[in-house]
Amino acid sequence: MARPRAAARTVDHPELSEVSLQQILEALVDPVRRGVVSQLAGSGEDKSCGTFDAPVSTSTLTHHFNVLREAGVIRQYYVGTTKMNALRADEMEGRFPGLLSSVLAASAAEGEGAAT
Repeated sequence: MARPRAAARTVDHPELSEVSLQQILEALVDPVRRGVVSQLAGSGEDKSCGTFDAPVSTSTLTHHFNVLREAGVIRQYYVGTTKMNALRADEMEGRFPGLLSSVLAASAAEGEGAAT
């Protein structure tokens, strides 16, 4: 008997018009989350969850991805069973001009590496 097809996995994302500056700043205050954002910005492409260099456990990193997603900083989607992460840089630039690039530049100036 054939196995029934499962529905496609989806991940909910907030509209950036509904995200406050406070939410984004709280998401970006953590150095691990800034490292995730820096790695996404530096790669120029979407990355799967398992490809990030972070000094935390997988379950803790999952928490950080959730915080970033709920704050509208990243978009997550599935390719098969792999969860991919995309930086919402263009959308953020439209809502909060210069914010993301300023935070990334400040992190780089402080010497925060990709695995901070």
